[in-house]
Amino acid sequence: MSMLDEKTILITGGTGSFGQKFTEILLREHNPKSVRIYDNRELAEVQMEKDFNDNRLRFLIGDVRDRNRLYRAMNGIDIVVHAAALKHVPISEYNPIEAVKTNIDGAANVIDAAIDNSVEKAIAISTDKAVHPVNLYGATKMVAEKLFIQGNTYTGGKKIKFSCVRYGNVVGSSGSVIPLFKEQKKNGEITITDEKMTRFWITLEQGVHFVINCLELMKGREIFIPKIPSMKITDLVEVIAPEAKRRIIGVRPGEKLHEILLTEEEAKHTKEFDNYFIIEPEHSFWEKENFKDGKPLPEGFRYTSNNNQERITKEQLRKIVDNL
Repeated sequence: MSMLDEKTILITGGTGSFGQKFTEILLREHNPKSVRIYDNRELAEVQMEKDFNDNRLRFLIGDVRDRNRLYRAMNGIDIVVHAAALKHVPISEYNPIEAVKTNIDGAANVIDAAIDNSVEKAIAISTDKAVHPVNLYGATKMVAEKLFIQGNTYTGGKKIKFSCVRYGNVVGSSGSVIPLFKEQKKNGEITITDEKMTRFWITLEQGVHFVINCLELMKGREIFIPKIPSMKITDLVEVIAPEAKRRIIGVRPGEKLHEILLTEEEAKHTKEFDNYFIIEPEHSFWEKENFKDGKPLPEGFRYTSNNNQERITKEQLRKIVDNL
């Protein structure tokens, strides 16, 4: 029996790419009592309700900025998956206060509502951009991670656990470069920021299964990082539009040449497993035996998209692109 069976689950940002795929897999592979889709997009909720047509789903209009609405929505909830965020880098740069309200204040509201409604587990979806952030979006997600991890110290003896999942770019999502390259191919010219650029890649399905696995494993206070492959941006261009002209436009403001999921500082208190890393808290009260089977990392280790040993081949990329 799955730990998700017969549970009442709330997904913030539930109509987004992750929320919809999480709901699909949750309903197909598990047997939740009910799933509450919490989102501020009315039309998206209407469409999702039609597409899924499942009587276990409940559609709640609401925003993570709205503390009172969150409190009502979490009444009777067992598990919270916090996926709501302003995610586009340029939008966050141009609307910084709005990004703070959603990504930081919203995370704090989720934490308070979860504690006061005696939720069992709450897990936040983070991003590689939260690591050594160079843009506002990454900075807000770094703060959100800190809030969720420290949320465990506010529980007042309640059994709720807070943890985070941190991973890289999602293949084919709304912010993915694949749809952009496909569109640019029609005009015969592809814009590349830098030919040396590398990125971590994970599919939506892989991301969802990883989050579900983390919900099973979590003790509270950890950050989970999957081991995922990297790719060169030029390999992707060669797969999508090998004949197209390339125009180098330079790295954009707030953009990194390579991405990082685990820093040297974090590696000092991280355990390595076959398919993932777990960043453990540095606090003295953390029970060191929680994940005793994990291996410590060597001094100076950092997990970046350019030093990653696992690479996506062009053949694998071609299959991914063809299936989108």
